[in-house]
Amino acid sequence: MLDLKYVVEHLDEVAERLSTRGGRVDLEPLKELATHRRTAVTSRDSARAELKTVSDGFRQPGVTPERREELRATSKALGEGITLLEAEVTDLETRLQDVLLNLPNLPNAATPVGASADDNVIVRSWGTPRVLDFPAKEHWELGENLGILDFEAARKISGARFVVYRGLGARLERALASFMLDLHTTKHGYTEILPPFLVNRDCMVGTGQLPKFVEEAYVATDDMYLVPTAEVPVTNLHREEILDASRLPICYVAYSACFRREAGSHGKDVKGMTRVHQFQKVEMVKFTTPETSEAEHEALVCNAESILQALELPYRVVALCSGDLGFSASKCYDLEVHLPGQGSFREISSCSNFEDYQARRASIRYRPAPGEKPRFVHTINGSGLAIGRTVIAILENYQQADGSVTIPTALRPYLGGLEIIPNP
Repeated sequence: MLDLKYVVEHLDEVAERLSTRGGRVDLEPLKELATHRRTAVTSRDSARAELKTVSDGFRQPGVTPERREELRATSKALGEGITLLEAEVTDLETRLQDVLLNLPNLPNAATPVGASADDNVIVRSWGTPRVLDFPAKEHWELGENLGILDFEAARKISGARFVVYRGLGARLERALASFMLDLHTTKHGYTEILPPFLVNRDCMVGTGQLPKFVEEAYVATDDMYLVPTAEVPVTNLHREEILDASRLPICYVAYSACFRREAGSHGKDVKGMTRVHQFQKVEMVKFTTPETSEAEHEALVCNAESILQALELPYRVVALCSGDLGFSASKCYDLEVHLPGQGSFREISSCSNFEDYQARRASIRYRPAPGEKPRFVHTINGSGLAIGRTVIAILENYQQADGSVTIPTALRPYLGGLEIIPNP
């Protein structure tokens, strides 16, 4: 959530920065609401002060019955006025909150300005995309031929955009989760978390999924939501807390299932499991100071890259432009892995710096030093990695002419030394 005071005092600048996300943003209604609220608060506080003066008048010596009656009438009128003013302030604050919750984050100064994904900037590349000397197959064909991915069974159970892993497919998914968690905890200093996969509404509001993207969420009973990513429960571990500066940065890594309706994606990636309603992911989350958030963001990107490097999967790092930026993000890098079967690069991780946007929504602060005023932390997160898409990348990059798939060397210890998924 944006800082209301900053928005009102820098209205033109904020409107201009938000417009780079796509389209003009009119902030005048927000300014008017803020002005009305300030006037209502001033009137309420003045009435409260006057009521206190009237109340003190009852205790003055020599107050006549007539004067008491006057004070009583004045007190009643002030009390009724204060009640109305308090209701007005509450209404204005609710309306202001609703506007702020629906405003996206301000793009960082380093975020490229652009209208769409076409304006994203390739920062660096790693590895050489594999050129096959036989016709490349896509992951769904490979998976079905190997008997490790079953889309028809998933359709029977749950409908479109689901997948059933069988045999070595299930083992591969589980091995990747363990491999990623082990690398992030033993080499990169993250603390492992296994969070609940159901969260309350406050959690979804805190990280920016609600109210803007309610149509993409899976809602359970009792106003609970299936997590769209482990970012939601893990970030909310410290909701409404004041952290000690000595604890920062706090670095968590979590495995979870993720549930998304993929609203607006009808007709896109309908085959296979590039875009599904349920998938598993390993997520990295950091809480940092404003002074260290840029460096911690870059380090988190490198942590995600290390997984792809260990698996020897060619990829590139792309800086997202303002028009392609996620709602809550201020700056974001996507890692795009090369897929020979699809003949293209596809996103496998998105690493975002939210600055203090999520912290304001979730009230996560830290105290720089004893006695100092608390400040909002900066939050950072990124996939490390999306497991299903890593399965896709392995199938397509390690496919052989006979239809078998070689297991990446780094992953073999997690599969009992298995070197290949044989073609039946």
